[in-house]
Amino acid sequence: MKKLQYNSPVILSFFLLSLLALALGYLTKNWTTWHLFSVYRSPLSEPLTYVRLFGHVLGHAGASHFLGNMLLLLVVGPPMEEKYGSPALLAGIALTALISGLLQFVCFPGSALLGASGIVFMLIMLASLSGMQDGKIPLTMVLAALLYLGQEVYAIVFVQDNVANFMHIVGGACGTSFGFLSAKRRK
Repeated sequence: MKKLQYNSPVILSFFLLSLLALALGYLTKNWTTWHLFSVYRSPLSEPLTYVRLFGHVLGHAGASHFLGNMLLLLVVGPPMEEKYGSPALLAGIALTALISGLLQFVCFPGSALLGASGIVFMLIMLASLSGMQDGKIPLTMVLAALLYLGQEVYAIVFVQDNVANFMHIVGGACGTSFGFLSAKRRK
């Protein structure tokens, strides 16, 4: 009988923490989702403000929001963790969470942000760069970026929903930056 392997510690831990956040949200009637796992404008004197700048990526509005993000995270994340290493991927996730949290806090004071979509789009753009060699930009990255950005811009302009499309773009920009910086370091 084969044993299970915790093959992608950062991605699997992110998944389990997100699952715990979802369960806590259900158990507390969304108190924890709002107070720990959503970022919004709040006083800088409130300690949870700083927790939310990172913790918002673990929170989800419900099971379908969670499943949509986690399916992509579990498919795209492990190969990226294998390629870039756990410490680097954890740093990329933390930096993406912080950047999107700060932008939400500063630019959108009347709304809240939660969910792993920015992290997922960071991973997608990072994956599209994984074939980069000799400083050449992969056509797959260009096509993914065009389709992805086009879809997000269309949604921003024409779709009225509660999706933070701007933060998806921020996540994609973080993944692209991370990919180019990693390629430069390897060179």
